This record gives sequence, structure tokens and C-alpha cells, in this order.
Amino acid sequence: MGGNGKVFTLAEVSAHNSPKDCWLVVEGRVYDVTKFLEDHPGGDEVLLSATGKDATDDFEDVGHSSTARAMMDEFYVGDIDTATIPATVKYTPPRQPHYNQDKTPEFIIKVLQFLVPLIILAVAVGVRFYTKSPSA
Repeated sequence: MGGNGKVFTLAEVSAHNSPKDCWLVVEGRVYDVTKFLEDHPGGDEVLLSATGKDATDDFEDVGHSSTARAMMDEFYVGDIDTATIPATVKYTPPRQPHYNQDKTPEFIIKVLQFLVPLIILAVAVGVRFYTKSPSA
């Protein structure tokens, strides 16, 4: 197709998101890949799922060959207005309270709460068993 240097907004590119009209944004360039959907080795769903956003990461994650990269020139229609692409927000996990791995005092108390009654029971049974006088 050969682009004529036209600059598109992300909203304009996002409107092309169907099997009959599919545009992608990769590395700041806009590609009309509609005619390539059926021939794409990963299937058309892969390309359709990358519409409406900057698909550069998706494209790079797959590790396309130099031949695949050269084919892209055939589908180039213009450039993206980078001001219309939302900034990528880095994920930050929610703050959690500090986990105290040294819970020795609590652990000892729980063990003692379990063992002390058992020891008392064992001593009581032992005392009763050994102090019982043999019947004559």
C-alpha cells in the first residue's frame, strides 16, 4: 500500500478492528493488515486481539523473523500520533503489612497451650496407675 506519511490518532486506528478492516500500531507505525489476516501463521485472532492499542510489545514478544519484519512495509499506511496513545502504567502491587517471620513468642505459647494439658494428663494417669495398690 505504501504510506504517504499520514498521521493517525489511536481513535482512528481503533475503528479498524474487524476481519474486514484491521489496522495495527507497531513501533509508532500504522499497518493495514486486513489482506494478511488469512495468511498470518498465528491466525487472524492474534492480529484482531492486538487492535486498538500499541501492539509493539505483542509483536516483539513473539520474536518475528527478519522476513516478517520486511513484509510489514507492504502494509504500512502511516504513522501514529504518539500523543494519543495512553501512557503505560507500571503495575505496583498493593502495600501489605510487614510479615514478621520471627514469631517465636507466639509459637512457644501455642505449643505450651497444647503440651501442658497433655503433660498434666500423662502425669495424672501415671500417678494413678503406679500408685494403685495391687489387690491381694
